[in-house]
Amino acid sequence: MKSRVAFSVAVFLMSCFILPQIVQAAQVEGTVQGLTCVTQDKLCPLGQEDPVVAAEEAFVVLTEEGKYYFVPNLSKSVMARHIRETVRVTGKMHDKYNSIQAKTFEVKKDGEWKTTWSKEMEEEWRKKMDYGT
Repeated sequence: MKSRVAFSVAVFLMSCFILPQIVQAAQVEGTVQGLTCVTQDKLCPLGQEDPVVAAEEAFVVLTEEGKYYFVPNLSKSVMARHIRETVRVTGKMHDKYNSIQAKTFEVKKDGEWKTTWSKEMEEEWRKKMDYGT
């Protein structure tokens, strides 16, 4: 009887604390594109110097399958720096909103992934700059 109770408690705790974290963790790979261009089925902007970058209100990660994802916690400037580059975003997926809350943002350079932004990097920078105090 005690082993059944212990097993039930273990399953309950696992379903409450471990499984939701596994299910919510996600990764998206694709290229950074302007939302207007994606929704109009055009390949733009062509690069960082393209005037469309300044006019674009939002950037998304466009996958090879043609799905796009918003990354709401990354600034426009972070996304614009990597226009048309292959990127990988790791974080918490929100299917309802077609978005991923980024924990890390990586760019593929010379066949290797390089982290160019992470929550930890941003928090460390804010502490160094003494923001919020």
